[in-house]
Amino acid sequence: MIDFKRKGKTINLADTIAEKQKAQKQFPRRRLILAIYLFDLVGSASIGVYSLATDKMVIIPKLVPLKKAERLGEWLKVKLIQTSIGGSVLVGALACANSNGILLPHFVRDEEIETIKSVFKENITVIEKKKTAHGNIVLANDYGAIVDPLLKEPEIKEISETLGVEAVPGEIAGLPYVGSLAVATNKGVVAHPLLKDSERKLLEDVLKVPVDVGTINCGIPYVRTGLIGNRYAAVVGSLTTGPEIFIIENALDVVKEEEANESFQSDR
Repeated sequence: MIDFKRKGKTINLADTIAEKQKAQKQFPRRRLILAIYLFDLVGSASIGVYSLATDKMVIIPKLVPLKKAERLGEWLKVKLIQTSIGGSVLVGALACANSNGILLPHFVRDEEIETIKSVFKENITVIEKKKTAHGNIVLANDYGAIVDPLLKEPEIKEISETLGVEAVPGEIAGLPYVGSLAVATNKGVVAHPLLKDSERKLLEDVLKVPVDVGTINCGIPYVRTGLIGNRYAAVVGSLTTGPEIFIIENALDVVKEEEANESFQSDR
């Protein structure tokens, strides 16, 4: 037994340790885990131009080294697909997807479709239209989709059927390129900082998640160009600043809390 006095009262050290350990079990310490990662692809911080993520998969170009590609899959907790789209590395600009389906441009190659099919078993639609940058003109999650208001009704219907959600025409910051101006997951949206109140309401009504505004890669308002994410994590361009990361991690709700397994000794 080791005793010592505190303010004239004899204290048993063993009893003190036991009491503290008991309190830790009743009220365990918790720590914040930030599931947000800095990254670059093909030598660029504009990672959203070259990649696409949903709650089921992440697609990145074949030229990215396998170990680096696998890291993305591990962070996002999804299956990895490595392919080009129509021979291009601009995967994020040319394709749009959610957990229910994927939209591809008319010049996508058969072998690329087969590569996607080998992992992604949901709807795959090749859009036979002149507009090919589907990642720029469609903003979608698993609850809804906002599309370029210049699209015609048959095109909007095809998008809706492929993604399995309601598709509604809309703008962000007064611009029609909704897919490049925001990122939507099943937990939140980050959009161009000049988002109007009426546009915010439409996004919240259709996508059914909270909406915030921000920038990427040290002030770029085209958020999608430097950000991909899903319900598990977010990955941002390597030039993204601390304040930008703070906004994104809260908007997409990728701040996790878990118990810290720390002993009494480690606290000393």
